[in-house]
Amino acid sequence: MSEFARDPIYDETEGMARLIALMRRLRDPDTGCPWDIEQDFDSIAPYTIEEAHEVADAIERRAWSELEGELGDLLLQVVYFAQMGHEAGHFDFDSIARTVTAKMIDRHPHVFGSDSRDKSAEQQTRDWEVQKARERGAQGQTGTLDGVALGLPALTRALKLQKRAARVGFDWNDPGAVLAKVAEEAGELAEAAASHSADRTEDEMGDLLFVMVNLARHLGVDAEAALRRTNAKFMRRFGSVETALQAAGRSPAEASLDEMDALWTKAKNAEKQGGA
Repeated sequence: MSEFARDPIYDETEGMARLIALMRRLRDPDTGCPWDIEQDFDSIAPYTIEEAHEVADAIERRAWSELEGELGDLLLQVVYFAQMGHEAGHFDFDSIARTVTAKMIDRHPHVFGSDSRDKSAEQQTRDWEVQKARERGAQGQTGTLDGVALGLPALTRALKLQKRAARVGFDWNDPGAVLAKVAEEAGELAEAAASHSADRTEDEMGDLLFVMVNLARHLGVDAEAALRRTNAKFMRRFGSVETALQAAGRSPAEASLDEMDALWTKAKNAEKQGGA
């Protein structure tokens, strides 16, 4: 049997074993890739976030032909961390898999234990949060807001912080109260902008964004999804503006703001009439 035949990297029937062997080879200090050898946890973390967003993007676009590849890119990040963890003596891929499997079994007593499955999804979510709180306590995270990851997108982290605070009663009772707070924060932002203080303006902008996430939560709206939807809408409408200008042999840089605004309004009205 040849060397290649024994090497899982060259066995196209292999899945995880092949990928793990590939990463081990890439990170080999003597024969691996110089770029891969130089990487560490900090340098790879941003790629992991990027790949997770690309997975979400493919799902949102229903680009099923792309999703397999995007999931592979995300899986590669886990294998990367597993190899670096193995090199440092912290963990490896198998221990990662064992840990998450054990955690999922513990968090699903209604499937793997004696708890009844006759619960609503809402009750199961509450049970899940109770279990996670116990796990945080076992890790010494006793504060209500402990354990909310710093690396989350800001809108997502704001929502998680608000949900945690709401569980202990620190929350508004109705959306109307949140709307009043939005108006208050908008006024404070206007005052800060008028003061020409960059630091104060940034602080007040953060307060307004935070309370807007809170309003979305009270209205049952996913703030991240709502903003993605608006981003897509902006792209569509600005694309319509560009298309109209191109048809006239011009570019946006050559058009006035009033002209582009008129084309924008036309695109907006066309979308509304079409039910977009």
